[in-house]
Amino acid sequence: MKIVQKSIKLLTLVAIALCSFQSFASDSGKKDNNQNDGGVVDTKSEVDKYIQHHIQDAHDFTLFSYTNDAGERKHVGFPLPVIVWTSEGLKTFMSSKFHHDDNGEEIVTAGNVKLAKIHGKIYELDAGASKVDFDAEHHATNAHKVLDFSITKSVFGILVVGFLMLFWFIRLARQYKKKSIPTGFGRALEPLVIYVRDEIARPNIGEKHYRKFTGYLLTVFFFIWLLNLAGLTPLGFNVTGQIAVTAALAIFTLIIYTASGNKHYWKHMLWMDGIPVFVKPILAIIELAGAFLIKPFSLLIRLFANITAGHIVVMSLIAIMFVMRESLGTVGSTGLSIVLSILIALIEVLVAFLQAYIFTMLSALFIGMAVEEHEHH
Repeated sequence: MKIVQKSIKLLTLVAIALCSFQSFASDSGKKDNNQNDGGVVDTKSEVDKYIQHHIQDAHDFTLFSYTNDAGERKHVGFPLPVIVWTSEGLKTFMSSKFHHDDNGEEIVTAGNVKLAKIHGKIYELDAGASKVDFDAEHHATNAHKVLDFSITKSVFGILVVGFLMLFWFIRLARQYKKKSIPTGFGRALEPLVIYVRDEIARPNIGEKHYRKFTGYLLTVFFFIWLLNLAGLTPLGFNVTGQIAVTAALAIFTLIIYTASGNKHYWKHMLWMDGIPVFVKPILAIIELAGAFLIKPFSLLIRLFANITAGHIVVMSLIAIMFVMRESLGTVGSTGLSIVLSILIALIEVLVAFLQAYIFTMLSALFIGMAVEEHEHH
């Protein structure tokens, strides 16, 4: 019975994943059948735009899209709050307020300020401008960026995952206080909590200090892991594929191991023992660069690059059914795309866990190096 239930769940997830791309398939097919001045729409270009749209952040949450009989593109979802600082101060409104002008650009009027959304970024038009002017490279010439504090799709995903983590771990903590066996999702969380504590925190930080940093390591591990898994769902989250998010996580780790560094850590970094005096300043510069630049950069770029590459690979394999439809036929290209996409998606499930593990492991290692106590004989 359990095997049947697992099979049904797997088939349901596959069906949902395939349905989430159905709108793209029908839209691509319609564009292929339409002629513009005797030319055929470039399918590869459409696929590239679709992939770029998928991995970028957005100011609204789109569940799925479709093209109606009139050829109009319709999006089903819900708007998100837009919070921007303009030349006239703070402006807030819902993303649904944006409307397309005669040139197809998304425009909104907030008080005496006109705002435009260009390539997913919000710009403020210059005083007196009624539309966006572009140069030959499609860069806006009469608009400038504003400070954007909006609740974007990625921020919404962070809030959802953060709420779920609070809910699950508060319940797990209460069960521990009652000295009862964890129930529900707590049974899945408990072995992972023990694993992070005993296999990551304790051996890398040491028995004396590991408890102080276990809370942070658990938070980072589950935060990255759950967001990575959310990115594999048809909802289209790509939070850990945003370099701002991975940079923030790396900065948190940098602050923790820098603030926790003991005198031995700083002495080894700034004035090593047993080294000629004229070499010590050179090594100090290298060590400082490693602590403040190389270590955080390695944390943020590894997570960002791997997650982004995984999304691009999955979307590219799905696109096989459109790009190779003429050479392989509809059935052949669709079958090949589905098989490859499922295989890569299964690998991505492993990568989701692996990237969370690597980030947490390296964070524990850097913290352990900062708090390690040395005995000099």
